[in-house]
Amino acid sequence: MEDQESTNIQELGPVENAWAMKIPKFTPDDNPHGLLEESKFATLFPKYREQYLKECWPLVQKVLKEHHIVAELDLIEGSLTVKTTRKTWDPYIIIKARDLMKLLSRSVPFEQAVRVLQDEIGCDIIKINSFVRKKETFLKRRQRLIGPNGVTLKSIELLTECYVLVQGNTVSAVGPYKGLVQVRRIVEDTMKNIHPMYNIKSLMIKRELMKDPRLKNESWDRFLPKFKSKNVPRKQPKQKVKKNPYTPFPPPQPESKIDRELATGEYFLKDEQKKAKRRHEKEEKQMQTKRAREEERKKDFIPPEEKSNEVPTTSTESSIDINKFKAKMKKLSKQHKVGRKPQT
Repeated sequence: MEDQESTNIQELGPVENAWAMKIPKFTPDDNPHGLLEESKFATLFPKYREQYLKECWPLVQKVLKEHHIVAELDLIEGSLTVKTTRKTWDPYIIIKARDLMKLLSRSVPFEQAVRVLQDEIGCDIIKINSFVRKKETFLKRRQRLIGPNGVTLKSIELLTECYVLVQGNTVSAVGPYKGLVQVRRIVEDTMKNIHPMYNIKSLMIKRELMKDPRLKNESWDRFLPKFKSKNVPRKQPKQKVKKNPYTPFPPPQPESKIDRELATGEYFLKDEQKKAKRRHEKEEKQMQTKRAREEERKKDFIPPEEKSNEVPTTSTESSIDINKFKAKMKKLSKQHKVGRKPQT
């Protein structure tokens, strides 16, 4: 008796590792009377999933029939419905069936979505559109979660043992509950501008540290990578829009067509005169374009200016003073007169 009481106390006491506990399997003998009320859930699906759901719907009905769940596909309303029957003995299977319908409507393939009906497997649909305002930033971070050629997403699946699908504004995950917690943390950190490689590295390090029994009761913070946020300068736009100075007065009203016609006097002309004026303006415009085209053509026939080969002569003669030249000439003339003798 004492041994039985001690074992019961140990079972009811605190558990060191709840993830290691084995959940007993729920059988029909545990609930022989069935359910008192009927439960029903409906989920809408997009138009592009209609063809795939029509193909795999017999398999869905076959799987749910084993758990005594009725499934209905309404193509007119675009909805998936599941509901319990009198033979249903598992009270939680309707929640699992509802999750199955949600995953099928979120583009998860049937082979992965049907795993959610198992006891150890759950699902999580994470909404990621509320983390970022700008669409460009949202698309970049979502692509960062997928990685080049889906490498980042594949590594997350291997480390968490979950199937992860990024579709639109949500991320769907199917797998064990411990892995779902890790997937949600990675996805939310990625949308908060923390690269998924930090979380992937930490998961890989934790997996190695779990193998060492000496580090069981020690803190692992010194082994894990630490994320440091950096203030990276954003790209400035090349052409900045200059705002006009604020004025409380509204802009002047643009001039209407009637006002322009009144200013030019065209308003008082007759229809024939208006047509003649427009024709004349059109012909004048055509003549201007014709002249400009002819001048453009004549440019090819204008000869270029020839360069002159004459060498410029530099004057070697010095500048002559006129007054000195006059005085010299007068002196010479006087000498000439004195030197000349009269004839006898």
